[in-house]
Amino acid sequence: METNAVATPENTEIHDLSDVERKMRFTGTVMKISLAGALVDIGVEIPGVVHISQLQEEPVNRVEDVVQVGQEVEVWVKRVIPKKKRLELTMLEPLNLEWREIKQDMVLKGKVVRLEKFGAFIDIGAERPGLVHISEITHDYIVKPGDVIKEGEEVEVMVLNVNRQKKQIKLSMKTLEVPPAVEEDYERQSRPSKKKVEQENKPVEPDPTAMEIALRDAMDRSKDDGKGDPVPSKKQKPSAEDNELDDILTRTLHNRVQSTN
Repeated sequence: METNAVATPENTEIHDLSDVERKMRFTGTVMKISLAGALVDIGVEIPGVVHISQLQEEPVNRVEDVVQVGQEVEVWVKRVIPKKKRLELTMLEPLNLEWREIKQDMVLKGKVVRLEKFGAFIDIGAERPGLVHISEITHDYIVKPGDVIKEGEEVEVMVLNVNRQKKQIKLSMKTLEVPPAVEEDYERQSRPSKKKVEQENKPVEPDPTAMEIALRDAMDRSKDDGKGDPVPSKKQKPSAEDNELDDILTRTLHNRVQSTN
């Protein structure tokens, strides 16, 4: 899941207050305690203030019941104002995602913490887990969320909506998947059409020989010349086209006779 930068206790090179950022983690030493909280030295130019409400999750009546002067404590940066030389710390580990940091369409990784008939609750590091409704788990039809996911499993989700007032987070898993219709369209477009396959498998006819071309041309000319012309009389001499056609037919028959012998 997405997290902000967090400094480890070994991060001792930061001395300038302007380099300190929210949620950074430090190991500090309690310098002073008061009714309102404690001052903790984390190695920067000024000590940080830990308010009594930030010492632990349970209510605190007295600061000295939780920390003592000289004690080493683990703290996180709650707020830093370099211009005012103010540094606020907390001993409560901050959330990976605060409400103001959760945005629509964010893609996060989380863990399935609970399954219900209507959906699954996913821990994304926020104050509360988000809900993936059963209709948002997958594009396929399922009877219950357990058909696809199980508790403890890590999943990738997208934020559909966040309601900060009601503290509700609606998530989706299927929006990160390719819809089946898109896959089918891609496969259908990738497959060659039946007409194309038939054309590719159709046998290729050999090119006609010079004699066949001449024979066809002579026959076409003979047909064209005969359209609308009167039947020639017995005394009429054969035309040049007729002589050419007879000559071609004679040679063709002669060649066939020789090939059969």
